[in-house]
Amino acid sequence: MMATAHVFIVDYNTFKYHLEYLFAGTGAGNKVIDFNNVSTTTLHAQSENNLVGMIADINRIRVNDYVLFYLQQNYQMGIYEGKFYGIFKVIERRGFIDNNDSQQFLKNELQKSLTFRILLQADDVYADGVTEWEALDEISSIQSPNQMLWSLIYRKLKGNRGNTMITIYEFDRIKQLIRNKNNRNVLTGNYFTFNTQSQKIESCTQQNRYTGRQSNINLLPRLINKYSRNLQFEIHLQAYILQNLENITPFSNEQIEWIGNEVSCGVGMQRIDIMLSTVRNTNRVCIPIELKSTEAYLSITTQLQRYVDWIQQYYLPNRPSDLEPMIISRKISNKTSQNYLNLVAEFNTFNRRNNLQLRYVEFDIITNNINFVEVIY
Repeated sequence: MMATAHVFIVDYNTFKYHLEYLFAGTGAGNKVIDFNNVSTTTLHAQSENNLVGMIADINRIRVNDYVLFYLQQNYQMGIYEGKFYGIFKVIERRGFIDNNDSQQFLKNELQKSLTFRILLQADDVYADGVTEWEALDEISSIQSPNQMLWSLIYRKLKGNRGNTMITIYEFDRIKQLIRNKNNRNVLTGNYFTFNTQSQKIESCTQQNRYTGRQSNINLLPRLINKYSRNLQFEIHLQAYILQNLENITPFSNEQIEWIGNEVSCGVGMQRIDIMLSTVRNTNRVCIPIELKSTEAYLSITTQLQRYVDWIQQYYLPNRPSDLEPMIISRKISNKTSQNYLNLVAEFNTFNRRNNLQLRYVEFDIITNNINFVEVIY
């Protein structure tokens, strides 16, 4: 069973604490989460959505997933270009919240708030990191543009993700670059620190114990509130699905090997809401998912077409798979309406054009539970 790899952005000050306490995290300035496990919030909609986007990123992560750190450049400290360090594994539980207040663990030491966190253990930890130039710009061993580390290139261009997943084949490549940089010499021991002079990870004799709060994430009350008021909640829906994927009907029987969200598919702003790689009877299946908190509408297939084109050109050559695009949207109650019949006709046109079968899933909320049903059209 494969696993997703995630890259966390760290700086000169925080990296040492991530290593010594074996955790990773992201945050959003001085914002405080007041909508976890409750239905209301005092935050502006844009602030709430930004925070829920970070929750979606942390909800993507599973136990035994891989973690790499990207150390940002700091000219004052002699770090002249960013470096990728690794490799660590996620342990114990999925992502949790340590809210932004005076009790947040290590807040003073980190000199910033990291609200959304995961705990780690050593996998194969190497002393030296691979520079951004070596990972992203050196292409002497690359035969085709689709072999470049596009997930990281897109993150660099857009510059707004502190926790980014990379594909399985991208992780294999960057792992090999790190191994080669260190002559395949793995550090011994389970406890680590960062030497700011040599810019290398070092083994140490004792790990500091992580004793911070670990609050469970529950966005369902807030999602239901927005659903009942006919407000937009696509990012809440994304975060909920990512957290509960294995228990949602269309996916509960899938053998999931990789999970992505906000998957960039071009230098523009196109992003696939959720993308999965699954294994069925030894065959891999790539499932790009478009989410809507409203009912599905005709032009939705225009977005899906771009996703399909990009996947076929950039993803499938590196990881051959069957392709099953999916729409998840609010339930259309009247299946005899002209709008629904037009939608089905558009789906069928999309299928013929691409020689694919678009999957269509609807959700509704009854007695404070969200229900997903795949529609056969």
